[in-house]
Amino acid sequence: MFTGIIETIGYVEEVVHHVSNMDFWIKSDVSQELQIDQSVAHNGVCLTVVEMKDGMHRVTAVAETLVKSNLGKLKAGDRVNIERALKVGDRLDGHFVQGHVDTTGECISKEGDVGGWLFRFRFPDQFAQLVIEKGSICINGVSLTVFDVGMDEFTVTIIPYTYTNTTFNALEEGDTVNLEFDVLGKYLLRYKEINPLNS
Repeated sequence: MFTGIIETIGYVEEVVHHVSNMDFWIKSDVSQELQIDQSVAHNGVCLTVVEMKDGMHRVTAVAETLVKSNLGKLKAGDRVNIERALKVGDRLDGHFVQGHVDTTGECISKEGDVGGWLFRFRFPDQFAQLVIEKGSICINGVSLTVFDVGMDEFTVTIIPYTYTNTTFNALEEGDTVNLEFDVLGKYLLRYKEINPLNS
């Protein structure tokens, strides 16, 4: 479980292909503090640390993860948002994030200056019921509030601190992002599906 509050930026040092899987060697400020078998969110995707060496850690993304996220596009030199798992007793400054990406979206506009930035994203309209005005969403691992919601588009505001300390500062129109919708909304939608008379 995560909160969507990015802890640090990781740098992709090496990408290794294994049949349908991909291994990523990541270097970050927290890599030396990790342990094998720990869960760490990379661009919002929960991955297990499987090896550590020389201030780096290695994680593996399976085919299903690569299909539903933007990790398959990563290459050496790219940056990723890193968050370690939530500890019991920590403050929940974002919202409950599972690290299970639902789909990808596309950045369709970026506007702003030193005061803040507005990013607009397009997403598959099959998920429209999970995006609500002033609701929570996780974009590349960052917990954000959506507004100006349409059937397949929404906008978020990025404050200067978040812009500087996450990969949002490199995000441009046309880029693909990982989206995880609010887990509470997913449970409510599932309940409605299987209990139509009670909804």
